[in-house]
Amino acid sequence: MSENTKIVLETSLQVFFFDHLQEFNKKSITPLTNETIYYSSIVMNNFSESSRLFEQVENKSREKLLGIKLLESSQYSKEKQKSILKDIAETSLFVCGFFADSLNKKIIDQKYYEDLGKIAYQRLNAFSPSYYDIPSFYNKMARHFSDVTLLMSLVSKKYSADSDPAMPWLIVQNRKVS
Repeated sequence: MSENTKIVLETSLQVFFFDHLQEFNKKSITPLTNETIYYSSIVMNNFSESSRLFEQVENKSREKLLGIKLLESSQYSKEKQKSILKDIAETSLFVCGFFADSLNKKIIDQKYYEDLGKIAYQRLNAFSPSYYDIPSFYNKMARHFSDVTLLMSLVSKKYSADSDPAMPWLIVQNRKVS
């Protein structure tokens, strides 16, 4: 093992993500709710299986076509729409958070995924107006989408190969809350 190798001992990956999201959230001038952090850690845990980022078409893996899925979602039953919208929202959240830097090198950029995620969360709210006993939970996820992805990207950067462990973190968000 090299001297830069980090060994992390944790009871579960979801707990690991929760702890680190919470760590950065506490440094925020306007922290997110614990429910938002908890939900975000579940999303990160779910996407720890890379297969969740892709779909199978004709026995081949490809990136999910989230924009097309969003357009087509309205033609399905309510339960199927709910499932599709949740997948679009969560995939967008994870991609914008964990792979934000790589999106800057693509034609379809972070703003595109962010817009898709926000729209999907807003539509999902119509099907599930409360979650964790919080009214309009998914609308709140849409409003705080950028804040959540910022926290996720900080966790990603903290454990990237080229991160500086001595780097101090100050989180300042340009949040417009209505």
